[in-house]
Amino acid sequence: MSDLTGDAHRILGDIAARYGLSTGAVEEMARAVARGGGTMAQFNIPELGGSGQWMMGGMTMVGDMFNHGLKAQVDNLCAELSNIMAGTVLFQVPQSFGGGAWWPSELGQPSSTGGQNSVRYAYFPNARRIAFDPGNGGPVILLDTQDHQIGGWGQQQSGPGDPFAGISFSSQYGQYALSSLPQASIAGGASAQAGASAQMAAPQAAAPQQDVPPQPQPAPWAPEPQPAPPLDAAPWTTEPQAAPAPPPSQPPAAPSSEARPGGDVIGLIERLAALHKAGVLTDEEFQTKKAELLSRL
Repeated sequence: MSDLTGDAHRILGDIAARYGLSTGAVEEMARAVARGGGTMAQFNIPELGGSGQWMMGGMTMVGDMFNHGLKAQVDNLCAELSNIMAGTVLFQVPQSFGGGAWWPSELGQPSSTGGQNSVRYAYFPNARRIAFDPGNGGPVILLDTQDHQIGGWGQQQSGPGDPFAGISFSSQYGQYALSSLPQASIAGGASAQAGASAQMAAPQAAAPQQDVPPQPQPAPWAPEPQPAPPLDAAPWTTEPQAAPAPPPSQPPAAPSSEARPGGDVIGLIERLAALHKAGVLTDEEFQTKKAELLSRL
């Protein structure tokens, strides 16, 4: 038995005629968009190039990656289905044995539902909640999806401590188990797990203390008052400080070699020779200065 509503048969048929697709292909794409919360879709439809992915406002991927016409067709189809789902119910809401929805009515209508054996789940992207029925007669568990945009579901072997039967989901961040999500209230209240953790971490209330008489506190310290000087006493003045001693005199510098008698005559002659060689001194000037220097020896 199909879970399409009466309006869905007409709407999907009209869309299929306009896009040149079969009604079955359009219905399969509508289910993929619903599983993605109206913002994304992962699909495998032969009429649309096989496997592909669509994300609202993002990149559209199809099997034939260079077929830009097919990409535009998938993008327009998914965007139109998303807009229709925002105001029209295409799929009937699963009912429980009692005739009413098994999740809290405050959550509204889910974008996708599923189950395995006795457990079942429903995803509410607008409320950022997942309702999980453990199938053992216990209460429905609500999980906070935080900022995950869920696009698919899976199940793997679970350990003995997993209350969610190994059910996992895929989002823009990867693959996660339901057990990784915090439990939450219906409308954005504090997480039940977080509340329990806070209660466990809260310090124990301090036991009432017995009344203890106040103990006298010592007075704050204050300097003892000093007697005032007599009126005829000489006014207080500071003692004159001794003048600082002058720095020790430096020993007189030794006279340079040029000032000493018999100085470095040889060095001066070498300098004259260099000047003579450079053409600064003539032969006569060089010989005269050389003779003058030699006379000092």
